[in-house]
Amino acid sequence: MNVEEIIRQSINTKEKFLEDKANLDKINQIADVCVATFKKGGKVLLCGNGGSASDAQHIAAELSGRFQYDRPPLYAEALHVNTSYVTAVGNDYGYEEIYSRMVEAAGRNGDVLIGISTSGNSANVIKAVEKANEIGMYTFGLSGQGGGLLEENCNINIQVPSKNTARVQETHILIGHIICEIIENQMFPK
Repeated sequence: MNVEEIIRQSINTKEKFLEDKANLDKINQIADVCVATFKKGGKVLLCGNGGSASDAQHIAAELSGRFQYDRPPLYAEALHVNTSYVTAVGNDYGYEEIYSRMVEAAGRNGDVLIGISTSGNSANVIKAVEKANEIGMYTFGLSGQGGGLLEENCNINIQVPSKNTARVQETHILIGHIICEIIENQMFPK
């Protein structure tokens, strides 16, 4: 496969995503809930594995730092950033528990959890969503085609119409950026 074909695949995935207007509604719904949560003093927690963990951290940084312009910080955190915690809980309780225990510690009723998994079936992400649901948090998922268990367990799950991990992740970060831009514009209009 050559470079041009890879770029075309990425564009085609995004065009297919754009064709399903329900996806656009879901993005707006997620952003609106996040805005309401932030306005009430709540937080957005994010989790994923591998590239999805990077996306979780990237989105959290855009919210807690800044996105397009200077403004007050928002409370957003990726749940894997404390490596001592992750390795201790992984060792003592199992890798499947690393996110659910932190959701239990940090999550509050009305907060938001965004779980990111290209398959939609990452056990630690699913357990975090289940714990967040128990607490009364809003649960949102970003997955690939089919949605996996995220589709069944989240209040809203956005499925990227692809099973190719790289194409799904490229679209996930686009979705994350759009959500950040909507939040920033609504919370801190220029």
